[in-house]
Amino acid sequence: MDFFQNSKQFLEDCYPRDHLHIAGILMLVILIFITLPSDKGNNVLSDGPNKISIPIRSVASEETQQTISELSDTQKETIFNVGASSEDSWQNFVIKSGDNLSEIFSQVGLTDQDLFRVLNSNEKAQILNRIYPGYELGFFVPISGQLDTLRVLKSPLEGFEFVRENDSYRVNEIVKEAEFVPTFKVGVIEDSLFLAGQKEQIPAVHLMEMANIFGGVIDFILDPREGDRFSILYEEKYLDGELIGHDDILVTQFINQGEIFTAVRYVNKNGELGYYSPDGESMRKAFLRNPLDVFRISSNFNPRRRHPILNTIRAHKGTDYAAPTGTPIRATSEGRVTRASRYGSFGNLVTIKHSGGFETKYAHLSKFAAGISRGDRVKQGEVIGYVGATGGATGPHLHYEFLVNGVHQNPRTILDKLPKADSIHPDEMVLFNEQAETLLARFEELSKSRDIKY
Repeated sequence: MDFFQNSKQFLEDCYPRDHLHIAGILMLVILIFITLPSDKGNNVLSDGPNKISIPIRSVASEETQQTISELSDTQKETIFNVGASSEDSWQNFVIKSGDNLSEIFSQVGLTDQDLFRVLNSNEKAQILNRIYPGYELGFFVPISGQLDTLRVLKSPLEGFEFVRENDSYRVNEIVKEAEFVPTFKVGVIEDSLFLAGQKEQIPAVHLMEMANIFGGVIDFILDPREGDRFSILYEEKYLDGELIGHDDILVTQFINQGEIFTAVRYVNKNGELGYYSPDGESMRKAFLRNPLDVFRISSNFNPRRRHPILNTIRAHKGTDYAAPTGTPIRATSEGRVTRASRYGSFGNLVTIKHSGGFETKYAHLSKFAAGISRGDRVKQGEVIGYVGATGGATGPHLHYEFLVNGVHQNPRTILDKLPKADSIHPDEMVLFNEQAETLLARFEELSKSRDIKY
């Protein structure tokens, strides 16, 4: 007896009395779980797959019920949340490059057998064999340890849900509709286009897209002046009141030294998206003026330049764009890659053949873009590599060359002599005018509401 009294006194000295009460009740609740009858219809009330409540009153003694009633709400929550399922029981993963589905199942506490059961439940389960970085996986595993629900989200708007049914899984497709909200932004250049855009909280992706749209008519390094103004009308995507992304630019306008350039989005009958002036002329030129979005020109095309390393007169057959290592490099026109490898003093070099006898070269790359190799076709504006200092470079920069029928040309002057891309086909002018007039009217209305005068 002395032993039990001493033990009781020891526990009371070490732990507060209310903690001991909670521990005792927890033990009682565990015993209740163990002794519950198997007839779930009488003892378990289900509010859905995420909520299960246990009617303690039917099996607990009056003394236990009295003790529970004296506990605080926080203490009650601590006890009755043990073993109960809730939204917090979901385990979520965002897929990264190199992730392994079997390892993710193991992290959740599931086995390869569980994975096999899901994979063979339905033909739609084959999506699990095509998981890409950025996909989200959500696992709901209740106290039983069996996978109850698996969500696979390709995006916030679409995915699949696998719900357990006996020893298999039912597959539900998840399709949600986003709300598109027109957004109008205006920026004034004080230093650079990108700083002006950041000041107005314009998404970087739209600033880059605007630079691409006007890239054939405006040199965004040399042409912009302090006081130049630009406007963008685009759509933001919302889901359940939360911003989840941005849609295409609808209309954009740039005023460069008093000259106004306006571009309107149009999707033709073949589903091809492009940007055109209000009268249907394509804004996309045969070649972009620059292969980089952020840079400074460190050396121009010069047939009499003195080589910085050899200290001899050697023609500089291209333009050097100084930029931080890793800056994305874009193909200035569509074409086929004829080289994507290391090549002498050029270091990592990409060469692209274009129609009409044109060729462009991009040298000193730190690395090639994923998937870029000899024989690939690339689109205008597609990232083909990243700025570096490989080969005979003295610092990180891009050396860009432009050849016409095998003869080097100054890429900064030849572009004005090149043809434009195709404009709206006469058969589509009626449809184009209908879409353009609607978008331009909205654009003008928003401009007036901001008291912007052009």
